[in-house]
Amino acid sequence: MISGNLVNIFTEEIYPAEIEFSGGVIECVRPVQRKFNGYILPGFIDAHIHIESSMLTPSRFAEAVVPHGTTSVVSDPHEIANVLGIKGIEYMINDAANVPLRVFFTAPSCVPATPFETSGAIIGLKEIDKLLCMEEMVALGEMMNFPGVLAEDQEVMAKIESSKKHKKPVDGHSPLLSGKDLCKYVRAGISTDHECTDPDEVREKRRLGMKIMLRQGSSAKNLKDLIDSGGDFIVSDDKHPEDLLKGHVDMMLKEAVEYGLDALQAIKMVTLNPAEHYNLNTGLIAPGKSADLVIVDDLKNFNVKEVFIGGNRVAVDGKPLFSIKPLKLQSSFKLVYKKPDDFEVLSNKKEEEVRVIKAIEGQLFTEEIEATLKVVEGRIRPDIEKDVLKISVIERHGHSRMKNAFIQGFGLQNGAIASSIAHDSHNIIVVGTNSQDMADAVNKLIQNKGGLVIASKGDHHALNLPIGGLMSTETVGVVAYKLKRLQNALGKVGCKLTSPFMTMSFMALLVIPKLKISDRGLFDVEKFRFVDLIK
Repeated sequence: MISGNLVNIFTEEIYPAEIEFSGGVIECVRPVQRKFNGYILPGFIDAHIHIESSMLTPSRFAEAVVPHGTTSVVSDPHEIANVLGIKGIEYMINDAANVPLRVFFTAPSCVPATPFETSGAIIGLKEIDKLLCMEEMVALGEMMNFPGVLAEDQEVMAKIESSKKHKKPVDGHSPLLSGKDLCKYVRAGISTDHECTDPDEVREKRRLGMKIMLRQGSSAKNLKDLIDSGGDFIVSDDKHPEDLLKGHVDMMLKEAVEYGLDALQAIKMVTLNPAEHYNLNTGLIAPGKSADLVIVDDLKNFNVKEVFIGGNRVAVDGKPLFSIKPLKLQSSFKLVYKKPDDFEVLSNKKEEEVRVIKAIEGQLFTEEIEATLKVVEGRIRPDIEKDVLKISVIERHGHSRMKNAFIQGFGLQNGAIASSIAHDSHNIIVVGTNSQDMADAVNKLIQNKGGLVIASKGDHHALNLPIGGLMSTETVGVVAYKLKRLQNALGKVGCKLTSPFMTMSFMALLVIPKLKISDRGLFDVEKFRFVDLIK
């Protein structure tokens, strides 16, 4: 039994109470006539996150977030699924089973995200139906293939119908979708969206009954801009290790209140609302619900003092009270070392007008611009002064595909950066000023079996991510330290972005506008087709 000032999210009252629980389940909640310091809240729920993006295994992720009051997450494992399919999802479930954090999953609906890239696996209707039978699966994962929904693609619609058959909701992903197309998307049965970047977009989608997730991640931060527009959940989507050291849902609550949202409404968005939407037996303080509780000092800063999951005290004063032993996973890399010539774009002219991806820090979307580049010895040269650099995607799942293009926004003065995190198929992506350093960076990445690399004139700095090329088995503190050390080394190559690896990882995501790149070529997301590099 625990006692304190209960924050009752049903009646929006705060009063002294005792909470009695047995066998991990709340038995009784009763008011008392006593004075207490601190407040008792339901355990926090992050209703939409990709654990793989933390660069931590599920067990290490739990070690990082449970002390911050997170007792449950709804995780879409489509990152690892794009690399290893069902085997990767099973790894996530099995590793999560070793820690107190309640990790619920959604069945990845788009593996691959589009037919215009090469993934390491394909999850079709048969696999979806099997996954949705599992108790760990609480929904069909975000339906990124909104053009498939609008075109009534047979496979896409069958996956949605499977979710309905299993009485589980369908998560959405529909950036900038509006009007008649949005109506058709909602009519298909899709119930949520986390891609809103504009207040008008929030209002239109909410008016059609969609539940809006206000996102406050490491790459996309939309909470401040959308806080006055209304929303149903506050989610992170993607969180990097250095941000997890500062906090998780507790930090999002603090920021929401700072931006003007009522504290009780904010708490509902990370407890009651996701619990009801995903039919979870947690996130609520009531008889029959799991005894998942958080004690905080106040409703402004949300400093977490104690955390209980299933009635067990699992964290106190920022420290976990459980042990962690992450599971291992065999390497999935299937590619050969690259030569500098592999990164060249050829031409028989003196100069070429090319399409250029324009990256925007803090956003997942990009713009398309044009540049006129010189051709030297039959090879199109980047323009470092104008920040027009080279970008390549190299398929790593055994098919030997790669494509080259140009990008603006990274500000590199020399060298190259490479990563095996490239949403969503997670092929190798590299941005550089010259082909030699790009080849060196990619080859070091292959040697390390995944991770992040900086290469310049034969010098290398790296963070190894051996679990699917996405995650580390080390603690959040160690990974954050190594990532920080890697980012400090960016000074040697010159880079104006705060989070260049995170930004680079979304340059291959073909479902968020406007111009992106896959291992098969430049892709115009709005037209949903490939476009020529040379104009």
